[in-house]
Amino acid sequence: MPPHAIPATHREVRLAAHVDSELTLHHFNVAEVPVPQPGPGQVLVRTRLMAVTAAMRTQMTGVTLPMPSFEPGRALWGSAVGEVVSAPDGGFTPGELVHHPYGWREFAVVEESVLRRIDPEVLPTPVAALSQGATAWGALTRAAEIRPGDTVFVTGAAGGVGSLAGQIARRLGAGRVIGSTSSERKAQRLRAELGYDDTVVRGAGPLESQLCRAAPDGIDVLLDTVAGEQLTAALAHARPGARFALVGALSTQLAGDGGIASPVGLDAGLIITRRITLRGFGRYAHPELIDEWNREFGRGLRDGSLVFPHTLLRGIEQAPRGLCELIQGRHTGSVLIEL
Repeated sequence: MPPHAIPATHREVRLAAHVDSELTLHHFNVAEVPVPQPGPGQVLVRTRLMAVTAAMRTQMTGVTLPMPSFEPGRALWGSAVGEVVSAPDGGFTPGELVHHPYGWREFAVVEESVLRRIDPEVLPTPVAALSQGATAWGALTRAAEIRPGDTVFVTGAAGGVGSLAGQIARRLGAGRVIGSTSSERKAQRLRAELGYDDTVVRGAGPLESQLCRAAPDGIDVLLDTVAGEQLTAALAHARPGARFALVGALSTQLAGDGGIASPVGLDAGLIITRRITLRGFGRYAHPELIDEWNREFGRGLRDGSLVFPHTLLRGIEQAPRGLCELIQGRHTGSVLIEL
């Protein structure tokens, strides 16, 4: 097919039913539908790459969330890179690569206002536009305000955020970086490639004991994507003046009904006497972070000081499998689909 030829139909992945237990392939179906036509102020984009993320599991539950939820019978959506095919208003040029929010479909009609051009002088590869590094960068620079010499603990360190957070913490001058993960196989990669000095492995013994061994002098910064007992363990080992950035609650998001509520018993006396700051962080509240992170990421990728760990699966029909495997903890870093 010529690069800008437009077929009559395309495929999209839909949610078949809300998820109330384990996510399986039965929760998805692939539908063939007419290619949409752009209207005023819109652009038709052919999706080339898309990301699947753990947060999507939460959006599939039907639980009331502070974000839009997926609906059975309708296509899912998410971060994607595409090629402009048709731009009737002339604001974009066919062939341009752009970032858009409507993955899970081969073609998408997108409002010009939400498209972001991918500048090859900023990012050396379009794949990099799908990293979750902006969240890690913002949490460490805005919420935790990392300082040179800090001991940093990152929970969920092998995920899309955590696999970049260790590298970023090192880049920002951390003295020691510790990450938690679910297996020794992942822990070895965190230590060998992704900026971590030591690791805590869930199920390999009491978390507090492992963290005490890895950070005998306590921790100054927490970037938390998990919550639950890992947040409790981090509080027990916080140094005076510690800063905690809370960006996720995977311990509950990936289990049961997938809601975002994650009750944790907190020792108020400890928080007060050690002057610990706990701050929730969401990248969506800091739109300036994307360009800022992309510039930093591009420099790091070009000089080799940063790497982008990811798994690439091919074909839109592989997207459901990719998300299921991500939720099962089978991959390190981001999971991307090439269409």
